Amino acid sequence: MSDIPFTKEMKKDYTILLPNMSPIHFDLMIEAARLNGYKALLLDNSGPQVIQEGLKYVHNDMCYPALIVIGQMIDYIKSGKVDANKCAVGITQTGGGCRASNYYYLLKKALERAGYPQIPVISLNLKGMNTNPGLAITPTLIFQLLSGLIYGDLLMTLSHQVRPYEINKGDTDAVVKKWSDYLKNCYRNNKGYFWSHMDKNLASISDDFANIPVNREEKHVKVGVVGEIYMKYAPVGNNNLEKFLENEGCEVMMPPFLGFILYGISNGIRDYEFYGGFKRHMYHAFATKILMPVLKKFEKKIDKAIKRHEEFIAPASIDELEELGKLVINTGCKMGEGWLLTAEMIELIKKGYGNIVCTQPFGCLPNHIVAKGMVRPIKELYPESNIVPIDYDPSATKVNQENRIKLMLAVARENLEN
Repeated sequence: MSDIPFTKEMKKDYTILLPNMSPIHFDLMIEAARLNGYKALLLDNSGPQVIQEGLKYVHNDMCYPALIVIGQMIDYIKSGKVDANKCAVGITQTGGGCRASNYYYLLKKALERAGYPQIPVISLNLKGMNTNPGLAITPTLIFQLLSGLIYGDLLMTLSHQVRPYEINKGDTDAVVKKWSDYLKNCYRNNKGYFWSHMDKNLASISDDFANIPVNREEKHVKVGVVGEIYMKYAPVGNNNLEKFLENEGCEVMMPPFLGFILYGISNGIRDYEFYGGFKRHMYHAFATKILMPVLKKFEKKIDKAIKRHEEFIAPASIDELEELGKLVINTGCKMGEGWLLTAEMIELIKKGYGNIVCTQPFGCLPNHIVAKGMVRPIKELYPESNIVPIDYDPSATKVNQENRIKLMLAVARENLEN
């Protein structure tokens, strides 16, 4: 397997293809990458051909998100919309125990088999794996990406809580577009999006959503969505689940992206507590003294912005989630989404979103344990909960997935009427 690094010289004129996990978040975060000199492009190609390309080069026993992302990249390269000799591909690596840590090597092998061994693969991670000299993950870039994620979380959360109740259809999407366009322009000009501007922007976003005319008297089934990180957020992965639920008259609640970042950092802290070791000790000191305190400040900024208006429901903090998770699972259970997924289900139930769709790639062992495996103990604690795990796989049809969700919604509507 060839190993072509992404060099500093390539940064000038190579286009980096990136999967779009969450449109609201990534449309903002991509501007931060461009601000730092990277010619980054988010992929939005979808359809059966993407799955077929993935199946050509990735064994169907592998994780479905890997199959989709790799198929999406190869499909786009084959389309001729990008010069195969002037492009690179980027993919995230968690460094954990699930199959996501193997995406890098799967992608390299797939590109070789597809006839593109010259295309560099960039690993996007914070653990020093598979480094590339042309990729500089600086503190400035991290903070800019983080700010995009913060804005994305707020826009996603509030749009979900307003859209089902809006009197004038399209008002919510107009506010999302207004702020997405404004913030993209701020990134392009490198001003007006961070530090003192952030609190003002977050408050104004909250006010704009609160000013949308709504009819709160109208009843809607409240549905929470949890699951594997890609399947939970990516429309191309979950067959536009969010849109389907809203078309069914539901109010959707999706946990914020920041929670997963905090969960990953807390796992590193937990590793030192469980296993010790000098390297873990150094990470523990850095994470507890710098990383977590900084990120929790951003967590509080979102919380403060949402709570400006009493009709909005703020997500739980990472500390609250840990305590909720401990009701049924140990925080040492941290493969894949680990204890966080279980904790998110309990949080959703306690906040009135007890009808839960749990999205998971078929055969995802962590999800089978921390999602399906936790349904029974959660139901024993909260008998009113209504949870349906949905498998996503090349062989699973959209019709079958939606029919299973409709059965869950039928029960939810009956409970709502009663």
